[in-house]
Amino acid sequence: MTTATQPKATAKRRTGAKALEPTEPTAEVALMRTLALDAGNYDLKFFDGVSHPKAIRSVRYQLPQGRDAVRYSEASPLIELPDGTRHHFGAQAYKYRRQQQTVIENKVELARLHLYACLEPINGSLCEFPLDLYLSTPEPAKHAAALRDQLLGLHKFRRNSLDFDIDVESVTVEREGMGAYYAARQQGLIPDSGYTIVIDIGGGTWLTRLVDAEGEVIDENVMNRGGTYELATAISFDRRLTNDLGTTADPSVVMDGFRGNHVYADTGLSWAGWLDEYLDPWFKGIFQTVKAQYTPYMARVTRFLVTGGGSHLIVHRLEGRKLFAVMGEPQFANVRGLFSLSTDTQLCMTTK
Repeated sequence: MTTATQPKATAKRRTGAKALEPTEPTAEVALMRTLALDAGNYDLKFFDGVSHPKAIRSVRYQLPQGRDAVRYSEASPLIELPDGTRHHFGAQAYKYRRQQQTVIENKVELARLHLYACLEPINGSLCEFPLDLYLSTPEPAKHAAALRDQLLGLHKFRRNSLDFDIDVESVTVEREGMGAYYAARQQGLIPDSGYTIVIDIGGGTWLTRLVDAEGEVIDENVMNRGGTYELATAISFDRRLTNDLGTTADPSVVMDGFRGNHVYADTGLSWAGWLDEYLDPWFKGIFQTVKAQYTPYMARVTRFLVTGGGSHLIVHRLEGRKLFAVMGEPQFANVRGLFSLSTDTQLCMTTK
């Protein structure tokens, strides 16, 4: 397998002790941790191979020095940096005024904070360990070097009142959406011949990858707009919602409603009855763009793989279509596939 990765620093260990026989694992190896991180515009998804992947709402609030934090939790962690700055992530950030939404920020610049938010202690208390990190970004050629510069090396911070001391020993950067492709191959959803078009519908963006039967990306398209945030923004201006609210609607709160019953926070106001007026043109716009992008290849396409946190909005429109496969738990498909790279199960695949 050839991937756009940073070679693992397997020889880098801090003990300096004489190597033991292979049958005697050292404590150092036992404490080594692997984390797959998908820092999306809606959720920060992460998976360490234990239990189930987890998600933290991708919204944060930077607390002024004189402001006490509201209650924190694993789903809404409070991060404190050595310089004294504090950032509260997750749903609890909505309890402050003027939160920062990742969907309108630069995710590359937030890479450290996103990592810190997603690093839970081992067994609830162990906060010092070396780490192998797997993550994705829409355009690795542009951002992989900057991500590695930020993340490789030692990190000291406080998370939910616990002091962390982390050594990131390797950073593997993949194309966003390809993790879902790897997971789909493991599940037998990808035909053995022909081309697969991966359609990853996220919060701020959506993207496509054209992948051949060997797993090589031969064409791609990253749309910096058009994700579910754009759909939510359009709905937020509708008078049927704003008139009943008596004020403007927040697109991020509409996005939260997409995960439930299409209700605006706890107001009871819903756009479910007229959602299709906005969903249909949004859905058709995506697939018309895909068709135009890959017209020369369409005769050889044997699968459309639909994934990403926004794909649940259109899954009912794809049911029964033989060429389409929608990932189960699409929110976590990418991060599951990223983690699988650490187990060397993706043999004979290439992603240039």
